[in-house]
Amino acid sequence: MALSKTSLRTKIETELQAQGIVITGEHAQASKFAIAIANAVVDEIQTNAQVNISSGSSSGNWPVT
Repeated sequence: MALSKTSLRTKIETELQAQGIVITGEHAQASKFAIAIANAVVDEIQTNAQVNISSGSSSGNWPVT
């Protein structure tokens, strides 16, 4: 499954709402935080994460995309 900024944002917003945090309305800022967090997490994983395959023809360290 590919990483998705939109999917992670939706999950973060759902969890925020479950905790009673308002994410909509004129002065609500929580959705902006969800977007920023989702973008940063996915970018960090795609930039730096590696998977170690220890055997087989695909053995080695491979980036997460």
